[in-house]
Amino acid sequence: MMVKKLKPLSSQCASRVPNLRLSKSFLHSVAIHSSDAKLPAGEDDDAETVYRMINGSNLQGELKESLSSSGIHLSKDLIERVLKRVRFSHGNPLQALEFYRYAGARRGFYHSAFSLDTMLYILGRNRKFDQIWEILIEAKRKDRSLISPRTIQVVLGRVAKLCSVRQTVESFWKFKRLVPDFFDTACFNALLRTLCQEKSMTDARNVYHTLKHQFQPDLQTFNILLSGWRSSEEAEAFFEEMKEKGLKPDVVTYNSLIDVYCKDREMEKAYKLVDKMREEDETPDVITYTTIIGGLGLIGQPDKAREVLKEMKEYGCYPDVPAYNAAIRNYCIARRLGDAEMLVDEMVKKGLSPNATTYNLFFRVLSLANDLGRSWELYERMLGNGCLPNTQSCMFLIKMFKRHEKVDMAMRLWEDMVVKGFGSYSLVSDVLLDLLCDLAKVDEAEKCLLEMVEKGHRPSNVSFKRIKLLMELANKHEELNNLKQKMAVFGTEIPR
Repeated sequence: MMVKKLKPLSSQCASRVPNLRLSKSFLHSVAIHSSDAKLPAGEDDDAETVYRMINGSNLQGELKESLSSSGIHLSKDLIERVLKRVRFSHGNPLQALEFYRYAGARRGFYHSAFSLDTMLYILGRNRKFDQIWEILIEAKRKDRSLISPRTIQVVLGRVAKLCSVRQTVESFWKFKRLVPDFFDTACFNALLRTLCQEKSMTDARNVYHTLKHQFQPDLQTFNILLSGWRSSEEAEAFFEEMKEKGLKPDVVTYNSLIDVYCKDREMEKAYKLVDKMREEDETPDVITYTTIIGGLGLIGQPDKAREVLKEMKEYGCYPDVPAYNAAIRNYCIARRLGDAEMLVDEMVKKGLSPNATTYNLFFRVLSLANDLGRSWELYERMLGNGCLPNTQSCMFLIKMFKRHEKVDMAMRLWEDMVVKGFGSYSLVSDVLLDLLCDLAKVDEAEKCLLEMVEKGHRPSNVSFKRIKLLMELANKHEELNNLKQKMAVFGTEIPR
């Protein structure tokens, strides 16, 4: 089937944003690749059936009865896939917990480490910290081996995202009291990685210096501490401390320091470090080159970055999707979309499938140009090619729909999110519900809010107050009371 080209940008935007064309080869290739590695139909159907049971159960005990009468064998693999689906679709955490406990209560059954960590992530994302520790205590009693440094990082990551550094460190010591027998450097590293990702490098540095005498820092410790700095002075200090401890840097160490230099626009230092790697027989990898490509973009040299893709091949290192995305981003920033699109063509010809990040690079340009038509066309093609949008994709789109007051498009995006399980309900709903309330679309607003609540996500107070007022003006008092009852599951006071 032939695919239409994107339409030219409107004349008012043409002077600011060059013409963007997405190739037929790009679109066709992704559609082919998206069908690879599918699960057998029966297994996938069982996972979908159980997932729907979880979402559709509201009364206590209803889920257990549905699972018991379904005849579906709850294998470890099936449980992992169901919980993974709940995680990425932002499903109801308490119903997922009921499913997890029902499956784990069977005689002779033991959950996998993946299932445990996924369940903890779901609970943590929804602030269910009491339930997290209940599950951990249960896991310790039944199968202590399930609790690993990765488990610690999953839990601490959720705590750090929502709480203070002090509370995160307190949770770290709570783990030590729970499983003191294996509390070692790997657990310390999990804490540091969490702080680097969810707090700040300064927080990680301070905690490291406070606790380092209670653990034995290793190469991984310093690799974690080297990542994320924007100041080369701070990173170099850790690099020197690492060498003083007799630890030999590896490719991860060098890549982390190169990343700092590139972010700090010190490209000469970055190039010298790549040369030093080769001198010490440490082969630069695809991450090394991708970092260099990004650094060259920061100093306005997209063509030189493009040459790095060719240089990689000469050294026997072949670009992957992130490497191409870095080069494409450079051209998008420079408003040279023809060159960006040529790189998309090239990556597809090499058998690489553009991902959500690739699409977002173009969504950003179309958003700046306020081009609704081509953004929508690109969105439909993205879904048609088997690439699910991420939260950033959704935010580009929903904000544009609000600017243009396109309720139909906004509702279609929301329905796709609900059915296909992508994007952040909380972020998208704030913009969507604002649009619906502005236009007095009470039925649509009620529908979206109910779907959100039923999937275990509490709407913001601002959104709820606006919809509450809208429903009162429309004399939908019974529907409003029903909504309030459903929101009672969150255990917090409903805004008046």
